[in-house]
Amino acid sequence: FLSSSTETLLDDFLLTYTVFMTTDDLCQALLRQYPFTQSCTHEGHTLNHQGREDDSDVSCRKRKVLHLVSQWTALYKNWLHEDEHLKQFLKTIYRNVLDDVYEYPVLEKDLKEFQKILGMHRRHTVDEYSPHRKNKTFFHQFSVKENWLQHRGTMNETEEIFCRVYITEHSYVSVKAQVSTSAQEILKIVAEKIQYPEEELALVTVSFSGEKHELQPNDLAISKSLESSSRMFVYRKDLTDSLNPFSENEELQQRSVRILGINTWDLALELTNFDWSLFNAIHEQELIYFTFSRQGSAENTENLSLLLQRCNEVQLWVATEILLCSQLCKRVQLVKKFIKIAAHCKAQRNLNSFFAIVMGLNTASVSRLSQTWEKIPGKFKKLFTELESLTDPSLNHKAYRDAFKKMKSPKIPFMPLLLKDVTFIHEGNKTFLDNLVNFEKLHMIADTVRSLRHCRNNQFGNEVPSKEHHELKPYVHHLHVIDNQQALFELSHRIEPRV
Repeated sequence: FLSSSTETLLDDFLLTYTVFMTTDDLCQALLRQYPFTQSCTHEGHTLNHQGREDDSDVSCRKRKVLHLVSQWTALYKNWLHEDEHLKQFLKTIYRNVLDDVYEYPVLEKDLKEFQKILGMHRRHTVDEYSPHRKNKTFFHQFSVKENWLQHRGTMNETEEIFCRVYITEHSYVSVKAQVSTSAQEILKIVAEKIQYPEEELALVTVSFSGEKHELQPNDLAISKSLESSSRMFVYRKDLTDSLNPFSENEELQQRSVRILGINTWDLALELTNFDWSLFNAIHEQELIYFTFSRQGSAENTENLSLLLQRCNEVQLWVATEILLCSQLCKRVQLVKKFIKIAAHCKAQRNLNSFFAIVMGLNTASVSRLSQTWEKIPGKFKKLFTELESLTDPSLNHKAYRDAFKKMKSPKIPFMPLLLKDVTFIHEGNKTFLDNLVNFEKLHMIADTVRSLRHCRNNQFGNEVPSKEHHELKPYVHHLHVIDNQQALFELSHRIEPRV
């Protein structure tokens, strides 16, 4: 019973309300707008009978309020299930609708809708004394310090989260594992990734204060590191007494380059499937919280932060793989491989990994490898130039925007640029004008954020990489990167010294 323009305005408001009001403010405002047919009390305030309005007007206002609440909960889904203000609000307004439905039968449909909302709400509620509650508290405490990320919701033993297992002070393997994963299982993942005998390795937690503790095979590694707010390191067993890590990159340089034996389309497809799972989990509101940096926003931007972290890791992964390859001929093959993977990511409409790979190839420590680039065939150089043109920032990234607009859904945008757009609108326009909310600014922000819906109109197909590379998924899921520009430059100068 609302026009499409009103629905758009409502959507704008719900997407951006956190800019100028809290959840509690919105709950109070909605209760004030809900016309009561009998005296009732809410938090000590008596709300009197609205006798001056016709029954039709009263029922219409009630339904509008209930429609807004329904849209709000539908838009935010499980985002709001842990908010105490919302819990009380939903209970209060449900009781009011229950009282009113006899006098206003038209509310019966809304009552059923609220029963569904409350049912979903109860299913997502965690008991205050649940053992999982403690784990979640640990998790959020740790995520601020070490950028541990997960989807919103209750953390349980089967839930997967991301962590970093450090090989050296500056390099780590990104591991996606369940909370219940044992130290032995994590060690197996890392050993496979760095191609080092598992039986010669040990998993050690190192706290921020420097305290070290070797994990036993059956220890729940993630829980242990969360509880002690520590990093996980892999050490050689023969060095566990002194707990010195691997000497930086010496052994890692000698490993064979497995990526050369992997089909480029399959590898790009696995990157796309992984990115899609991260992108699909992002709530539109995360962009609002990220831009406005409201208090407590760290735990409200978890999925967005994870995709941004992934983009950075893919970029570092490209540079790491190339710079750890000491043989020139293999290094040339690697650069060609990454150019093809970038082209496949573009074809698969995954602009997140596409940008990351191109930026990785353009990293200063890689672009300075003149001997390597001189041996790249002309057709690959031409292809790379074409791919680079899409990342050209001139005219406000016009080349990228034009190409992305032509791509059909589903597609994965380059998220840093979308965040830049929202930030530009925010910083270029005042939130309040003459003490009134600037709804034109909020409309522009909401319109930009809504582009996520268009990107996710459809799901990616069920295409999966060929089975001949059984190690492809763990390879892509557990990237090994060197997260230090100085270390990368040292490697670059080691394999191709300055003439």
